[in-house]
Amino acid sequence: MALELKQNLKLTQQLVMTPQLQQAIKLLQLSRLELIETINQELETNPLLEEATTSEIEQTRQPEGQDQGLDSDQVPELAASEAEKTPWDKDAIKETNWQEVWDDEYRRSLPSYSFEEKEVPNYENIVASKSDLKDHLIWQLQMSDLSDEDRKIASLIIGNLDKDGYLKASVEEVARDAGVEPEHVEKVLKRVQEFDPVGVAARDLRECLLIQIDHLGIEDPLVKELVSKHLHQVELHNYQQIAKATGRSPEDVVKAIDVIKSLEPRPGRAYSSEEVQYIVPDIYVYKVGDEYVVALNEEDLPNLRINSYYKEAAKNGDVPKKAKEFINEKMKSALWLIKSIHQRKKTIYKVTQSIVKFQREFLDKGIAYLKPMVLKDVAEDVGMHESTISRVTSNKYVHTPQGIFELKFFFSTGLPRKDGSKDIAAQSVKERIKRLIESEDPTKPFSDKQIVEILAKDNIKIARRTVAKYRDLMGILPSSRRKRPKV
Repeated sequence: MALELKQNLKLTQQLVMTPQLQQAIKLLQLSRLELIETINQELETNPLLEEATTSEIEQTRQPEGQDQGLDSDQVPELAASEAEKTPWDKDAIKETNWQEVWDDEYRRSLPSYSFEEKEVPNYENIVASKSDLKDHLIWQLQMSDLSDEDRKIASLIIGNLDKDGYLKASVEEVARDAGVEPEHVEKVLKRVQEFDPVGVAARDLRECLLIQIDHLGIEDPLVKELVSKHLHQVELHNYQQIAKATGRSPEDVVKAIDVIKSLEPRPGRAYSSEEVQYIVPDIYVYKVGDEYVVALNEEDLPNLRINSYYKEAAKNGDVPKKAKEFINEKMKSALWLIKSIHQRKKTIYKVTQSIVKFQREFLDKGIAYLKPMVLKDVAEDVGMHESTISRVTSNKYVHTPQGIFELKFFFSTGLPRKDGSKDIAAQSVKERIKRLIESEDPTKPFSDKQIVEILAKDNIKIARRTVAKYRDLMGILPSSRRKRPKV
């Protein structure tokens, strides 16, 4: 069989991921904060993009109740028409030295302003900072009557505390670094343990709780005995075994444990440097009459438009070729960004509307009525691919009458019912298990098997191991550790 080379002409279709398409996909899955950061970066790098003022936004805002979606093909024309609303002097465009603009890294020269020079306070003097645990302890150390040598040792102790306020270095290590005897370090450590917050500089949980018991003047000897000798059994809630070991009644043990629970196991918690991250919802769902209305949260999102100065410059025949090519390139980039942002808003709006349609009962009555739903359900409803729905629902939050939830929250598998009717969402089952345990008698808590039997009466078919898994995910202890003696 002879081998030979041939050339064939073949016409095929294939999907090509252009840079513009990649940008649109990237914008779709960005969170709100990431989108704002991306837009601000584009405003800095693309001179044809600018942010519209508040008054201009109000003039172009659509009337309330009107559909927020526009055809994505109309966005470039919309951006161009908005750009034309800003008046510019066409003579100034003709007189512009475009070669100078090109040579100066495409930057426009800014007009000069006269201003009065004034001495401005340092930034560090006006920015508020939260005092952490070590700063708080150092301040107390400076106010103490310790000698210079003892202050040096105390500084070493404070420097070896973790964020919870526990001493992570041994007394011998601190003594070696300070060049003193361990007994000397022990004395200074006792003084540091008297600082606020109570229990700080302890070497373990037992010492931390004992310091707090002494400081608070708790006179019940059983409390100190439980912390000193039976702390592990307290953690396991072994009331009967503790009562047998101490010779006290289970009722006395329960009261002592309640006192221990009121103590602070992490003294440094109040001075933690971790700041609370508040969630800003991307979408709001309001109930107006008998209908639910979806509204996009566009607060703090820059409203982009095309700079008409460069737009007119691109039409001017006197502009150098390089400058015109640069303007045209940036014009395409700006228009595509505006189009991608608008398409992102439109997609999020449509997906949220679909979720609201499927989860109407949840919005009316609460989490117990959440329906099982998968990405395919919404994808078929809005006519998009499942991967697009996945990107839209990632890191997006919606404010509903039932609270703030991530869009991913509404997608969960279903558990079968015994009579073969519609499945029930796993989140709803978790909520029912939580309510059952909250309403149980603490002296006779429900076992996992009993919870399975109770749910079976409500027509919910679930395995015991599934109940145990859901209980662990919610941080709920097993029945043996939830049980409390009668008081």
